[in-house]
Amino acid sequence: MAEEQRVNRRKVREGTVVSDSPDKTVVVAVTERVRHSRYAKTVQRTRKLYAHDEANDAKKGDRVRVTETRPLSKMKRWRVVEVLERAK
Repeated sequence: MAEEQRVNRRKVREGTVVSDSPDKTVVVAVTERVRHSRYAKTVQRTRKLYAHDEANDAKKGDRVRVTETRPLSKMKRWRVVEVLERAK
């Protein structure tokens, strides 16, 4: 077996665009629901990801899918794959 299949291990997240002011960059708030270790209550944890948006396509309020990528700048480690839903 000389040729091994390369497995795609890149993380994919869905979130809401909270800012689109920087050029070719959007800030995406990703909310995850996790069970509290001690109290067993479901809590929401929100993390802000800086994602590269080459076409400046995503606007504030849009739902987007982002994928992990190589470091593009000091804070950008994600790339916008697609806009799932436009803001109303």
